[in-house]
Amino acid sequence: MSSLTGKVALITGASRGIGRAIALALAKAGAAVYLAADGTREELSAVAAECRSHNAFCRAEFGLFDLANADDVQHMIDAAIASLGRIDILVNNAGIRIRHPFGEYSAADFDQLVAVNVRAPFLASQAVVPSMRANGGGRIITIASQNGIVAAADSALYGLSKAALIYLTKAMAFELAKDNITVNAVSPGPIETEFTRARMEREPGHRELRASQVPVKRWGRPEEIAATVLFLASTEATFIHGSNLVADGGYIIH
Repeated sequence: MSSLTGKVALITGASRGIGRAIALALAKAGAAVYLAADGTREELSAVAAECRSHNAFCRAEFGLFDLANADDVQHMIDAAIASLGRIDILVNNAGIRIRHPFGEYSAADFDQLVAVNVRAPFLASQAVVPSMRANGGGRIITIASQNGIVAAADSALYGLSKAALIYLTKAMAFELAKDNITVNAVSPGPIETEFTRARMEREPGHRELRASQVPVKRWGRPEEIAATVLFLASTEATFIHGSNLVADGGYIIH
């Protein structure tokens, strides 16, 4: 796969899980990376050090941002450009999940989840467009979910937000193609991360149940989603535009 040397990538939700794996994959491919999350400086510093350890020439910077705050989204874009000079690749990965049976969500639940899962990637994508236009193009890659395509229990609000991202990907792709900005989404299936392992511990049998629902009979790994993002960021994927690439072990095919 082609090198990303000379490119700058901003990854949100980069302190752990899928975001961390994406940051490492892009750094290994040669990109400079800006890591954004609402975790701790220690977490982000550790991921930045990992990125540098995989590529001695990698520049890896980071910042803490609350993406539920609209102003912080713009501050994030400004900080990344100030640190690394440009943004060629934006990976909208940060997201939260609030699980309730339908009928038990509060207005505050709705506002919080939509702010992080929909408004933040929307505003970040808008904010990065001027830099990408000035640089002659770029890539916007958004992490959606299989729950944006098929329904699941206690996931009405989360699935709604991810379905919105899939549509947003198409709308942005349609309007930004003229600027040489390629826009795609990735919809992971069940991926084993710190977050999902915590649920496995709370709910005995959850790991086995979810694996049984996937045709390949296993959970995915964050590195597998990172590899998908890396492909979409590469020059090999220049004709893939406005797509939602599903990486779910076959879950939605049945």
